Amino acid sequence: MNRSQTFDTYSARIGKVVTYLSQRLDQPLTLAQLAEVGHFSPWHFHRIYRGQMGETVTATLRRMRLHRAASDLLDSPRSIAQIARRAGYGSTAAFTRAFGATYRCTPAVFRQRRASPPEIARGDTSLTAQDIAMYSAQIATFPPVRVAALPHRGDYKQIGATFDRLMEWAGQHGLLGPAARSFGVYYDAPNEVPVDALRSDACLLVPASAPLADGMRWIDIAGGRHAVVVHTGPYAELERAYDWLFCHWLPGSYEEAGDAPVFEEYLNDPSTLPPAQWRTAICLPLK
Repeated sequence: MNRSQTFDTYSARIGKVVTYLSQRLDQPLTLAQLAEVGHFSPWHFHRIYRGQMGETVTATLRRMRLHRAASDLLDSPRSIAQIARRAGYGSTAAFTRAFGATYRCTPAVFRQRRASPPEIARGDTSLTAQDIAMYSAQIATFPPVRVAALPHRGDYKQIGATFDRLMEWAGQHGLLGPAARSFGVYYDAPNEVPVDALRSDACLLVPASAPLADGMRWIDIAGGRHAVVVHTGPYAELERAYDWLFCHWLPGSYEEAGDAPVFEEYLNDPSTLPPAQWRTAICLPLK
């Protein structure tokens, strides 16, 4: 087996571990269990994982749980204490410190971003006047782009684990240079399709000569006219931008949505910045 094949094999095995972790955030897991999932020696698994992922298993688990907690704060009726326990913290104070270190605000302040009463008409129940003021849309024409795609099936909010696998593969092959661009393509309506049947792709713009790993494929993101909204903040808050785009901007724009899926482009590196600075371009194809 040559060096490239070894990278692919390790990448696929670590990918299985990341997926296993993401699906069992509430279960007690040991390094020995995770090593078995990836078919690694339990004596060396933690070093291999850190070398491939750039972080420890504990750090990955903490990051995934905090991301889910951010979604819970916005979308669920659970109390902050319940969310803290679900995220694996023994006290609300410990959860608040950890959440604040990552999201730069307390859980209560983060939740208040969705708690304000709606102030617009047309029957919408999620947008506030502040939401409307913070967004704007630009119409841009894009060329088509071919990207390496790793399919994700299930809750869109869990696609982060699939991106972790994609970035780990790209890093091993030296594909994360300045020209690399990352995209998410979302094919189904989340309110109409069962969560476990939702289809999406985690994508990366890489050279056409890149050796795709098992399960990956090339896809074309359609070019043409798009309405573009840039959201700055945690990915858990992206629904606000989608609500604004579809419920506020599109009906009054004299535009009609095109026959292609929405895609997102991630404009900076979430691994090097706090969530408050993450920038996401939501791109809606237009006719």
